[in-house]
Amino acid sequence: MYKHLLPLFSAAILATAAFNAGADTAEMIPPENAARFAGKDGMVCGKVEKARYAEGSEGQPTFLHMGGMFPRHTFSARIAGANRSKFAFPLESLEGKTVCVIGKIERDSSRAEIEVSSPAGLKLANIK
Repeated sequence: MYKHLLPLFSAAILATAAFNAGADTAEMIPPENAARFAGKDGMVCGKVEKARYAEGSEGQPTFLHMGGMFPRHTFSARIAGANRSKFAFPLESLEGKTVCVIGKIERDSSRAEIEVSSPAGLKLANIK
């Protein structure tokens, strides 16, 4: 029954350890401020308010909305459907968790977004 939780638990421990090891090297940007850093590499950290697999959309992306509930969120992590299999856990399980998204911050109208192509771009955060 709990067999499917083992990969998720293992990934969480590894991601937390990796995040804590590199936490001092990058400034954590709150989702509400991410648009100010458009065009730059950064680390946006916050609570995933909604995780949504847009199976019917082009490229079948998964969105991790932060900084408010969809459609009033201020930031999204976007994982292309082709990259979903690279993650050892269901991306939707991140809903309600605090994560950091690492990569180039792009701007889409009034929101910011980072395209995540591998697990290295997504870390569970240990923010107090």
